[in-house]
Amino acid sequence: MQGYGQFCPVAKAAEILTERWTPLLLREFVLGSHRFNDLHRGLPLMSRSLLAQRLKRLEAAGIIERRTDTDGQGAEYFLTPAGEEFGPVIEAMGHWGQRWSRRFDTTDLDPSLLVWDMQRSFKRERLPSRKFVMEMQFRGVPRRHRDRSRWWLIIDPQLVDVCIKDPGFEIELFVQADLEAMTKVWLGDLRLKDTMRAGDIVVEGQPQLTREFPAWLGLSSMADVPRPTA
Repeated sequence: MQGYGQFCPVAKAAEILTERWTPLLLREFVLGSHRFNDLHRGLPLMSRSLLAQRLKRLEAAGIIERRTDTDGQGAEYFLTPAGEEFGPVIEAMGHWGQRWSRRFDTTDLDPSLLVWDMQRSFKRERLPSRKFVMEMQFRGVPRRHRDRSRWWLIIDPQLVDVCIKDPGFEIELFVQADLEAMTKVWLGDLRLKDTMRAGDIVVEGQPQLTREFPAWLGLSSMADVPRPTA
């Protein structure tokens, strides 16, 4: 039997909104993603076919709407008023998880998700006014993500392009990091300067970029959620 077989509003909402992957898909909308490829970048372990199915289901339920993009060549997806009303619930889940569910296994580490999350949290007002390329190379990557240990980011204040293949430009900033350490920095569990002092994160390259890197590297929007007292 599909669903819970109950008329309870909690049950009816859960049938639509708590299906596997759906809360994380809604998280991507809350964080500002609208295009299919961008949504998939935030859910790299979700198959593209399943993502398409979930989008259709949410559209049929009135949670999202599909719009033709401005150039008329593709589609974008946006939350409807019903979907926007669920946004605070997603944020509350994130706050709860940050406060009470702090442990994660090393198999949960995902360089694709981390790089995608990091680039959208950059403090763009502090980025250099010119374009440059940063390469990130991770150590300690789980086996299933070994082909995603190197990333290139083409950065300017208006747009950050994330590449899994070398774009062929000069690398002006090189970051070599232990994946778990960088993830904990982004989550607010470790301080960047401490991991750099320990050698878990090494930043090299053009001196000004190297010096300013900590200033524009943003953290998770949940990083400042207070932890429970002992």
